[in-house]
Amino acid sequence: MRFLERERAVLGKLLPGLDEALAALGLTALERPGSPGIAAFRDAGGPGLLVATAHGGAGATAVQAIQVQRAIGARSPSLAVATTMHHFSMAGLVVVSEISNGFEWMLMEGIARESKLLASGFAEGTSGQNILAPGLRVAPADGGVRVTGAKRPCSLSASMDLLTASILVPRLDGTGDQLAIALIPAGSDGMSVSPFWGSFALAGAESDQVVLDDVFVPDELLVRTDSAPGQALDGIQIAGFLWFEVLMTASYLGAASALVERVLGQDRIPELERVRLVCDIEAAMAAVETIAARLDSGARDAAALAESLYARYAAQDAIARIVPRAVELLGGMAYFAADDVAYLSACANGLSLHPPSRSRMAGPLVAQLAGQPLTIA
Repeated sequence: MRFLERERAVLGKLLPGLDEALAALGLTALERPGSPGIAAFRDAGGPGLLVATAHGGAGATAVQAIQVQRAIGARSPSLAVATTMHHFSMAGLVVVSEISNGFEWMLMEGIARESKLLASGFAEGTSGQNILAPGLRVAPADGGVRVTGAKRPCSLSASMDLLTASILVPRLDGTGDQLAIALIPAGSDGMSVSPFWGSFALAGAESDQVVLDDVFVPDELLVRTDSAPGQALDGIQIAGFLWFEVLMTASYLGAASALVERVLGQDRIPELERVRLVCDIEAAMAAVETIAARLDSGARDAAALAESLYARYAAQDAIARIVPRAVELLGGMAYFAADDVAYLSACANGLSLHPPSRSRMAGPLVAQLAGQPLTIA
């Protein structure tokens, strides 16, 4: 079996034509602002990857989804990172729909059948702040709430159809607040997008700033959960983190895999060196697939979440070994002759920049190993 053949076969089965389209476009076209990759993803039905086939989606399992993300990441790291944020938002709706009798399935069906893209406005890591803390301000309003704040960076900011965001809303019974997912249509009054991303790396992910200025969100676009602020991690939060960790890790392993694939194509490089790189990256992917298989089996506990973080941080270390070695083996001519090698090496290490960072989670993970409940820093 050829390197990445399995992942590309799964991508071809679930999102027909996408791999061929990305290969034809090439890395340079896909990694610039205004990348055509997002339109290709939409045309292939990518927004419905995690939606059940009964509701018009591809019905991918978690294992299949990470294989898809690795295959996409090997063609376009920007597209893999951007679409991970869409899938992360979709996974939240999927999990809520499994325990709710609400309208979430109708939303998912509409997203899948109309290939709508979700940008993620969920809180992310700010120094000294818990990443679960909603970062948007909410004020009650007749028939809904008004939301103010900013999300930066926000992938898919130019192509999104809906912005999803975690917010605190008053409980309908008047007994305090509860966490909810707000679905805010792109172009809503008070919503604006402005430049933020200044790096050449991952420039095709549309990771700019989205500002909300007193944006009205009607009750019918609020997906309420049973979670209260400050309470221990619940099944929905754990499932969301599990999806994020496996999808994002697989995406960056895809970027590193693109370098490994280039090494494998060079017969002048010793066989032992080529196989050593493959061993390292396949071991990292196997660990992530193990976590995804647990997610498919229904695991939504703190132990599974801790294991997903171990796998993610181990993948970071594997990428840190693989990328410089691949660059060295490819040699100076490959590095200087085109941008591909330098670009992929710059992108692949981005996994360590996503929350929760290893340094922030070291204390909570050690505490869990000593028998305490896991918390997210």
